[in-house]
Amino acid sequence: MTRLLTVAEFKDRYKISHSAFYREVAANRIPIKKIGRATRIALADAEAWASSLPTQGGKASDG
Repeated sequence: MTRLLTVAEFKDRYKISHSAFYREVAANRIPIKKIGRATRIALADAEAWASSLPTQGGKASDG
């Protein structure tokens, strides 16, 4: 069975603001599922979105 996150769970897990979440949804980068009036995000889709984000900093140095 697919694990679904609420919008609040998604925002808390990935430390993203409400407006940024809906910008990502509008840009079709976060697929959502509507169940009645409830909005849910599949955990697999959430993880795929997070892994697609650019990383900051670059390579770690040895010292």
